[in-house]
Amino acid sequence: MDPELFPERAAHRPGPIITGHVVRLVAGYSRPIKVGQPVLIGVLAAAGVIRTLSAALSSVRLAGSGSSAARRKWKDLRTGPEYLVTPLHIRDTSGVLCEMEIHGHVPQSALDPADHVQVTVRRQKDPELPPRVERIVNLTTGQFLTPRTPTLRSHLGPALLFQAVLGVLALLALVAVVIMLR
Repeated sequence: MDPELFPERAAHRPGPIITGHVVRLVAGYSRPIKVGQPVLIGVLAAAGVIRTLSAALSSVRLAGSGSSAARRKWKDLRTGPEYLVTPLHIRDTSGVLCEMEIHGHVPQSALDPADHVQVTVRRQKDPELPPRVERIVNLTTGQFLTPRTPTLRSHLGPALLFQAVLGVLALLALVAVVIMLR
């Protein structure tokens, strides 16, 4: 049979560890990370307390100098970051072609066809999707590869999260003062 016309079907092996040889590393595509609206509203509300206090203080201090800080819009924060998804086909030691996905960036030069690898995988929430690669050990070159995806923390950024923490602390301090004055 012609492999171009009738490609071999790939199996979705659950793992957790699959050992075999790399058959094909397909070109990657991007997939967005969903950001939960309640989490985003809570972070922005807490950060808004500090932003309001700092705006009030800076307006008194600067008195019309026209300084404005660049902020990201709600739509930009809501869409979330995108991460690279690279389909990987491995023929395991029993001869079965296994399909899996690498989420995040892994150097393309780190995996070559016919490399002997040991892959740790985990099922994804959607049962139709192939398992997700957690870690790759390239036994041919001796490399350990761990793909990294962006997180909600890296998407929102340290400045916004710091403002949110300060906002929560300011609200707690205000509540404590109100309770003590009673």
